[in-house]
Amino acid sequence: MKSVLKPFVFAFLMGILTAPAILASETSSEDKSAAVVWTCVAAFLVFFMQAGFALVETGFTRAKNSVNIIMKNLVDFAAGTILFFFIGFGLMFGVNESGFFGASNFALEGVKGDSWDYTFLIFQTVFAATSATIVSGAIAERTKFVAYLICSVFVTAIIYPVFGSWAWNGLYSGGGWLEKLGTGPFCDYAGSTVVHSIGGWVALAGAIVIGPRLGKYGPDGKPRAIMGHNIPLAALGVFILWFGWFGFNCGSTLGANMSIGRIAVTTNISAATGALIAMFTAWILYKKPDASMALNGALAGLVGITAGCNTVTPIGALAIGAASGVLVVLSVVFIDTKLKIDDPVGAVSVHGVCGAWGTLACGLFNAELALGTGEANTGLLYGGGASQFASQAIGVGAAFVWAFGLGLAMFYVLKKTIGVRVSPLEEIRGLDIDEHGMEAYSGFQIFITE
Repeated sequence: MKSVLKPFVFAFLMGILTAPAILASETSSEDKSAAVVWTCVAAFLVFFMQAGFALVETGFTRAKNSVNIIMKNLVDFAAGTILFFFIGFGLMFGVNESGFFGASNFALEGVKGDSWDYTFLIFQTVFAATSATIVSGAIAERTKFVAYLICSVFVTAIIYPVFGSWAWNGLYSGGGWLEKLGTGPFCDYAGSTVVHSIGGWVALAGAIVIGPRLGKYGPDGKPRAIMGHNIPLAALGVFILWFGWFGFNCGSTLGANMSIGRIAVTTNISAATGALIAMFTAWILYKKPDASMALNGALAGLVGITAGCNTVTPIGALAIGAASGVLVVLSVVFIDTKLKIDDPVGAVSVHGVCGAWGTLACGLFNAELALGTGEANTGLLYGGGASQFASQAIGVGAAFVWAFGLGLAMFYVLKKTIGVRVSPLEEIRGLDIDEHGMEAYSGFQIFITE
């Protein structure tokens, strides 16, 4: 028996001994396979986040709109994949002489069959789809499906990749204008602003133009709670997103290297802290530990840490997550009660507001000197001065003006042309029946398709 096990024990020990060497290879000419494998695995994890978004949005909304939610998430990724391949990737990562958008690499022209470009494309594609999906939750339960399709097209093909070229073009080409600021390069490691705030600000524009759901606000203007139909489903979605976020943040190394573990730790600490602090904040405000707020708190912590996951310490991640947990609860309440903007899933607060906070937090908590990873982006609290915070503020402001401005214009044009909102009767019956001709839970709903 021992002789049979010896080869397996030997192989196991050799795997342990050689793992550090494989991880350290990154994208060297000697061995690019580790980088390709790790980045592809991370991309697959981020793709699985589409399921998480679908479940969160479905659970936080009413049963009669479940099919519509699923269809929007499906089309986001399906259409987004094609659009990003033909248009978005070139705008985002093509040769960027102007600093504002790329002008090459459309449909990966001229790429060789064994190139790293394919791996980079699939990783960036799932990021683009994530940004587009954020919009669907904020305008759920009252938006025409065709209008949403057009919105998804513009986000994936233009709004997201153009801003992405400003901040991330240097990953592939010469660099965008935010990477060349006089105050220091804009820091957004995995996309608190590039991915999440861009989607969040477009979502805000859509919620404003489309207006609140029927019955959301009473004659006195006070908001009424419209409960989601399945909180366990939403919770499962949050856990899937939490799981996929390790691919989102750790995969942004674009190579198998030794920083992956640290990024995983900062990501996890921020998410956990965000969930706890949001729960306690809601507990203080409403005398009950609200599940929806705690779940959104976890997502807020994940969004908040995404910009600085590779540049902050675990203690910095804890501070970012704690602030995100408080901020998401207060933001949801403010947007709902003061601004009178109906966001069924809290997408604007989680992704827009906490994305902006997480990006600004890099200007405070970046700790490259303490971590021994560099000093170019060191934050104010770690001896870096105020210049990095200024760069972060410029990037956050540019993202808001670009995404909210174009989003507002896009939804306004749609409203004046094809219309963005279903009729009151269709909204009451549910989008599943009138937009898609079916029910999510056949036999359990009031209305039938006949």
